[in-house]
Amino acid sequence: MLTIDIHTHILPKDIPNFKERFGYGGFIHLDHHKPCCARMMKDDHFFREVEDNCWSAEARMKECDHQHVDVQVLSTVPVMFSYWAKAKDTLEVAKFLNDHIAGIVSDYPKRFIGLGTLPMQDPDLAIQELRRCKEIGLVGIQIGTHINDWNLSAPEIVRVFEACQDLDMCVFIHPWDMMGADSLQEYWLPWLVSMPAESSRAICHLIFGGIFEKLPNLRVAIAHGGGSFPATLGRVEHGFNVRPDLCAVDNPINPRDYMGKFWLDSLVHDPLMLDYIVNLVGENRVALGTDYPFPLGELEPGQLINGTQYSENKKGNLLHGSALEWMNLDKSKFL
Repeated sequence: MLTIDIHTHILPKDIPNFKERFGYGGFIHLDHHKPCCARMMKDDHFFREVEDNCWSAEARMKECDHQHVDVQVLSTVPVMFSYWAKAKDTLEVAKFLNDHIAGIVSDYPKRFIGLGTLPMQDPDLAIQELRRCKEIGLVGIQIGTHINDWNLSAPEIVRVFEACQDLDMCVFIHPWDMMGADSLQEYWLPWLVSMPAESSRAICHLIFGGIFEKLPNLRVAIAHGGGSFPATLGRVEHGFNVRPDLCAVDNPINPRDYMGKFWLDSLVHDPLMLDYIVNLVGENRVALGTDYPFPLGELEPGQLINGTQYSENKKGNLLHGSALEWMNLDKSKFL
């Protein structure tokens, strides 16, 4: 059965010295300290160890063949967003990353689909690069759950969403710069607690900010099964009902009415939660996502979906149908 993974990350093997180029630090580079391995470094500080499957299309395809994944949707590692930097510099970083992904997609069009990254802190530059992303063959963008001090309901971000709808470009929302991270350093809690909260933050702003009302044809997917949002929807809805003076100031429609208006990936690590989100938003709104090649992802892609008692048709929706609809692509392109 055709299997498409909408949530995978990739980096170029060789990243320019952006600190030297721009005259200030904070950017990621790779230290290739031994064959097939590299340290992701933020200036002189160690961030993460990665292997060649983080940059090599050939290594990825070999692993995908073994894991029965036919197509990966490629997006950058969120630490590369660089929203904190000067916008013109972030644009240069984005162009470099987007060209790299577009090149891989061009070389292997049946194995990879590309999402771009944008200098979201400057809507004009972001829309400029969004148009270029479409021209070079990318089908959408990946953005953070917030952009510095702007949440996703901010007018500046809505302008970019409007352009995405107009250009038929899908949007993948991934946590970054996690809330409360400075006080949650023990036990990997920024990734275990703050990341899910970030996804809920993003969804709440899309709903309460009326984004789906303003842009009914905007196609949005949220990483990690929507984070903590699905499990706390009852609380969100109750808050909306009892305090409309706080929650319904920009949109009078019940949050539950938007279930099925956006996509979630399947990265929930729990069969009961998978069943819950499939029932909540529909089998045509949950798409396989693994966070490949990182350890907090699904290490055997599709294991959770394939381990269910779902019908073959339902599994097909989760393994490829939902993804294709989100990206507005035809299945025949990958057969």
